[in-house]
Amino acid sequence: MEVSPITNSVIALLIIILVGVYSSRKKIITEELNKGLTDILIKIALPFMIISSFMFEYDDTIKYNVLKTFYYSLGAYIIMAAASYILLLPVKNSKKTVLHFANIFVNTGYVGFPVLNSIYGSEGVIYGSIFNMFFVIFVWTYGVILYKGNLEKGYIKREIINLLLNPSIIAVVMGIVIMAFNIEITGALLLSIKSIGNITGAISMLIIGVILSNVKIRQHLKDWIVYYGIAIKLIIIPTIIYLISLLLNDSSKAVYSVIIMTAMPASAMTSIFAESFNKEKEFAAIIVSATTLISLITIPILIKLIT
Repeated sequence: MEVSPITNSVIALLIIILVGVYSSRKKIITEELNKGLTDILIKIALPFMIISSFMFEYDDTIKYNVLKTFYYSLGAYIIMAAASYILLLPVKNSKKTVLHFANIFVNTGYVGFPVLNSIYGSEGVIYGSIFNMFFVIFVWTYGVILYKGNLEKGYIKREIINLLLNPSIIAVVMGIVIMAFNIEITGALLLSIKSIGNITGAISMLIIGVILSNVKIRQHLKDWIVYYGIAIKLIIIPTIIYLISLLLNDSSKAVYSVIIMTAMPASAMTSIFAESFNKEKEFAAIIVSATTLISLITIPILIKLIT
């Protein structure tokens, strides 16, 4: 298969991260501005990106695979969570939270979609959209709980209310309605939705770059947890998912698309949540950046293995 689209996608993200580092060191993006960018990302750009991901055309021939992708995606998240929990038992400090989050929540939109499109075209993007839907649901429930680390009285009730009012969840519901009823959005409205959604990746990487600009990289390079975490994220868990998928005896694009998505680098939300909840934000930035860089090697290897 053609590797260059994958390479280009990953390198592009790394370049934007470097722009974020430069902007921070030159005081172009201040700490206050970075918090504003985070709000724009979570409350505006990301919801628009989610809605746009549901705007695709599909026919009866792939409806069955779309249905299967729901089950495969849910199963993949359960397996990733369980495997991550077991594999991270040797890690005892708060970095465990960051790694567990990174293992479950992968970079679906900014690396995953371009990779699937380069392999399977628009059909792969359809399956990726279903996988991304579960990402949004779980990141604003289980993901938030991971970083908050407590369940005080009334917490679950408040979080359910917050979840229902969350812009990203509202976007998922709107996307499902658009898909289910074949609602066609065209013209200026379609262009504006896609245009706003398209800024999500750039803003995410800029934020990571700003955080990374203050990270003492050499200090983290001596930390065995960094290397262990990267190995779990990019090698061990995708391999487990692949081996389990062999039991399904299913060689459809749907199952392969889900496997490929689980092999993506850590989501930018890993670092953004770490910043928002003030928990190991430097370590989180290292994990996101390192997994993005190393995935340049691991993703093509996995794709060659399964295809």
